[in-house]
Amino acid sequence: MSANMCASCTFFEDHAANTAKTLEGAGLCRFNPPISQPEADARGLWPVVKSEDWCGHFEKEDA
Repeated sequence: MSANMCASCTFFEDHAANTAKTLEGAGLCRFNPPISQPEADARGLWPVVKSEDWCGHFEKEDA
């Protein structure tokens, strides 16, 4: 398993996944702004990622 995975990234939030529901092994990527929704009164959603995923925006989380 890579040390540069989402769970080790400063932009990863693991406590909820857009619905106030905790998803095991998943979290929210806070690198980019929330994704817009098609309806004007709907709120934006953060991308849900797996904790072992990775991307090119990785930044090591401060301990």
